[in-house]
Amino acid sequence: MNRRTLLAAMLAAPAVARAQSWAPSRPIRFVVPFPAGGGTDVAARILGERLQEALGQPVVVENRTGSGGNLGMENAARSPADGHTLVMGTTGTLTINPHLYANLGFDPARDLAPISMAFTTDHVLIVNPGVQAQTAQEFLALARAQPGRLTYGSAGSGSSTHMVAELFRLAADIQVLHVPYRGSAPALNDTVAGTVQFMLDQLPSAIGQIQGGRVRALAVTGPRRAALLPDVPTVAEIGLPAAESTSWGAVLAPAGTPAPAIARINAVLREAAAQPAVRERMAAAGADAAASTPEELIARMGRENERWARVVRDARITIN
Repeated sequence: MNRRTLLAAMLAAPAVARAQSWAPSRPIRFVVPFPAGGGTDVAARILGERLQEALGQPVVVENRTGSGGNLGMENAARSPADGHTLVMGTTGTLTINPHLYANLGFDPARDLAPISMAFTTDHVLIVNPGVQAQTAQEFLALARAQPGRLTYGSAGSGSSTHMVAELFRLAADIQVLHVPYRGSAPALNDTVAGTVQFMLDQLPSAIGQIQGGRVRALAVTGPRRAALLPDVPTVAEIGLPAAESTSWGAVLAPAGTPAPAIARINAVLREAAAQPAVRERMAAAGADAAASTPEELIARMGRENERWARVVRDARITIN
């Protein structure tokens, strides 16, 4: 070991020791700003089990819904910064909502301490079987031949399903009509029924309808083909690399949470993401387990903030 390596190890040792020595003194509250049963909730419960095993205290998932996830995020941000409150933030609550809501109730950069990525998931372009398009290229040709005629559903204005669809629309340079719903489920139901022609739903919620043949999958938005849909091309493969996007979840704590607590929780989450059992359970729900350093999460939030600010501006999206 050379002198530089030895010095780095000596400097790192106290931080590692502090992280290993931190332990919660009571149950940990894990806030999920969306309803129980959704993809974000499922991921939080999978990780909550691992945190509970590693930290020796119960981890209680608490669903606090409302205002596009803002209420739950604000509740967590205003909680004591002592390591006993966590929150599952998402693409929407951390990097989309700040550009849509005048009174967010919290500042993601100021009021929350990033810990680690938790999961990623693709969106998938699905169409009602009655749409005369068997491929994504045929779908784009149909949309361009009938500007403004095709309609798409979303989980609501400003939701990830809306924003990803607008990113896709901008990249494809097509004119389509947005129909917002109160949640992803009714939008998906109306896509199945043919009330709207298509949707860019999150893969976990759409996969059952795809596998059942009630909707047709034409493209996925991630950088690689989805394991559950190996025959469906990516948006880059159909000539729309600018439409590539991945929804994600991340674990955060109230700003000011002690560094040893952040480090210990981060270590547990990184270990969990590498465990085959966790990866299999996430995959079964249509997501990929993920982990990162706090710094990597901060960098990702910065990149995503720039992207979604641009989409909000270019698509002229507002929340009424």
